[in-house]
Amino acid sequence: MAKIIVDAFGGDNAPLEVIKGCEMAVKELGVEIILTGSESTIKKCASDNGVDLGGMEIVHTDEVFDIHEEPKEIIKSGKNTSMAIGMKLLADGKGDAFVCAGSTGALVMGATFIVKRIKGIKRVAPSPVLPADKGSFILLDAGANTECRPEMLVQFAVMGSAYMEKVMGIKNPKVGLLNIGAEETKGRELEIEAYKLMERSGLNFIGNIEARDLPKGECHVVVTDGFTGNIVLKLYEGMGSFFGGRVKWLYSGLGTLGALFSLGKIKAFKKQMDYRETGGSALLGVKKPVIKAHGSSDAKAFYNAVRQAKKCVDGKVIESIEEYVKLNSDSSTVGKGAEKNE
Repeated sequence: MAKIIVDAFGGDNAPLEVIKGCEMAVKELGVEIILTGSESTIKKCASDNGVDLGGMEIVHTDEVFDIHEEPKEIIKSGKNTSMAIGMKLLADGKGDAFVCAGSTGALVMGATFIVKRIKGIKRVAPSPVLPADKGSFILLDAGANTECRPEMLVQFAVMGSAYMEKVMGIKNPKVGLLNIGAEETKGRELEIEAYKLMERSGLNFIGNIEARDLPKGECHVVVTDGFTGNIVLKLYEGMGSFFGGRVKWLYSGLGTLGALFSLGKIKAFKKQMDYRETGGSALLGVKKPVIKAHGSSDAKAFYNAVRQAKKCVDGKVIESIEEYVKLNSDSSTVGKGAEKNE
């Protein structure tokens, strides 16, 4: 039985929506939960709102990491916060995965220096799964590493491929390198050199992909540097909100009658675009699964974040990444020159 550690005080709706989502996860997924945070506050919140804490253990701490704090403080002044304690429990083997809706920067910092990177992996990469016309794709890096080297992009591709196969059930996922053109000579030196390494990586590399083709879902793993990836992510989220609003407008007023005949399709589209259905972004590259839930997550989103963490554990995503890196440890495409874990 998977044991998932959850920061009960991460996110805008903590702790109520966190514990409600965890209650659902315990009952429907058969997981054990460790909550980190103020024990008295969690118990009072549960009692006031009729939430059953059965199957959940609480590891007490009074401190909460402020989202406005510098991320590096998670390993300094913030080491006794619910976020840091959760990652320490994970690093010490007290749980199988960690879920948190707190500061992304602090979570990446803590995952790197508390949970530690997989041996041979250079950087931790936030990796959201985004909807597309043909299913979905994983984007990495989505913001942590604004400056990358070619071999880092290959590692992102390796990690994304392992996730899509083990968690999303896609056999031999297609990998695309985000670029300004399809030709292999396009892009900066980063993309040109990464392209060459990708061809020799053994991955299912289909070449460069332009941003306009991402929504088509032609590939399952989209790789780029964190600066570009974060712009893509924010634009994708913004356009999703825009289209959602326009669909609502189209079927308002007299359009309501037409909506009745399209209700099934509208609901399916809304579900596809709903971030709560995925749960969060995996921080790939660390020794244990770490899931970053959206800051505004409700109970449904937290439930799915726990489900996502369980899939990472059951699918042995970390082991798959470790195996690939080990097999290619003598290759310039993956393991050579990787920094040591601090």
